[in-house]
Amino acid sequence: MKAACTGLLLIILPGLTGCGTVGYYAQAIRGQYHILHRQEPIARLLKNTNTAPVLRQRLELVLQLRNFAEQDLGLDANGHYLHYADLQRRFALWNVYATPEFSLEARSWWYPVVGRLEYQGYFDERKARQYAGRLAAKGYDVHVGGVPAYSTLGWFRDPVLNTFVFADDLELADTLFHELAHQRLFVAGDTDFNEAMATAVAEAGVEQWLRSTGNTAALASYQRAHAHKEQFVALVTGARDQLKKLYARAGGTARCTCVTPCGPDCVGQELRRRKEEALAGLRRDYEAMKQERWHGARDYDAWFGLPLNNALLNTVDTYYALVPGFRRMLAEAPGDWPRFYRAAEALAKLSKKQRHRRLTDGW
Repeated sequence: MKAACTGLLLIILPGLTGCGTVGYYAQAIRGQYHILHRQEPIARLLKNTNTAPVLRQRLELVLQLRNFAEQDLGLDANGHYLHYADLQRRFALWNVYATPEFSLEARSWWYPVVGRLEYQGYFDERKARQYAGRLAAKGYDVHVGGVPAYSTLGWFRDPVLNTFVFADDLELADTLFHELAHQRLFVAGDTDFNEAMATAVAEAGVEQWLRSTGNTAALASYQRAHAHKEQFVALVTGARDQLKKLYARAGGTARCTCVTPCGPDCVGQELRRRKEEALAGLRRDYEAMKQERWHGARDYDAWFGLPLNNALLNTVDTYYALVPGFRRMLAEAPGDWPRFYRAAEALAKLSKKQRHRRLTDGW
């Protein structure tokens, strides 16, 4: 394991400059090594009589889902999820997202091999929050989100982690199908495309799996949760569109309502006030939707418990803005996964602007 990590270090470091950059990649390599060092073969754990029954049951389900992904969804597990690692923490890593205070243009970071991504990941929560604090001090809206699972895109054989294996069956299936979709197709430098495709594959995959098991109650529950998610996304998208129009109209300025002579500080205060009004309206709309349409269900209370800002709203847009386009592609050939992947691969060959337009406006 050490030799593999050292090899990755040698690949990455020659292209980097600056102590901060080297320090970031050093923590990433240490974090990945820690995961690899702690993993054990699932087959051995299932044979071990000391393995806790609840863990045994979850690992058995992982193997079933893994086989379903390969045989029915056209996803190649390729040695992934045959090991288990207990990291003894609640998340695998923490992603830092950042956006200017009066813009929805996400800050991005460049990485070797995968290109630009709209987040920076840390294996240490304290370091993630320290970095987020430095960005906030520069005027960015920031969000730090815990990540239970991620893909190394074939650099390593990804293990099952304690951070997601104890989720309920539907969430576990969704996680595995999502991460295996990243293994199937990943476009360097296009976070929105990659996450939307993996999200659409996971949604359709979970429904197909539930139908194959004949578990109609679980399928109905999943479809209700899916409907709530659609309504939540629509709500956030509406607020985000409202903010986008506000920032575009301002164009770096806003109508000044100060008593004193108008200046940059006053303009910023006015934009900030309107922004807070829009975010407060989003909270009110969510509370109304819970009571009027969800009969008090609290599916997204945790999300709304976070500080609302541009960066948090962008995390929803990243995962879901292009999902409807992928759903249309899936609907064109129900159950024909090879055809879907060929269509997705054809999109991947286009420019980022072209593929986003195809997914947004249709073929």
